[in-house]
Amino acid sequence: MKKITRTDQQWREQLTNQQYRVLRESGTERAFTGKYVDTEEDGTYVCAGCRNELFSSETKYHSGSGWPSFWDVASRGNVELREDNSHGMRRVEVICAKCHGHLGHVFDDGPQNKTGLRYCINSAALDFEPK
Repeated sequence: MKKITRTDQQWREQLTNQQYRVLRESGTERAFTGKYVDTEEDGTYVCAGCRNELFSSETKYHSGSGWPSFWDVASRGNVELREDNSHGMRRVEVICAKCHGHLGHVFDDGPQNKTGLRYCINSAALDFEPK
């Protein structure tokens, strides 16, 4: 996959303040405030920074966490996972493989009849492409 590299200024010009804070500064939107928390349309969730395909609506579910949750990614090569020990916690960060934007975190408390994973993703890191 071809990586996207932009200067800080280019990212600031392309993204909203909230998208920049989440994608480029590893921020987190407040629970239950993101525009995709309750979205139930069929389609594809892509990275708001580079349009990389990340998640299908077929794997989205209501976890009650306050963020859009998915039990699997669209394609393994489209995301990267990194250890995140910030804020006194041990978590696994989910990163866009194409632009290295912060998406959220993955936890092992997802639906056990699927992958058992919960990709907890910030709405600000996503755009939605309806079917």
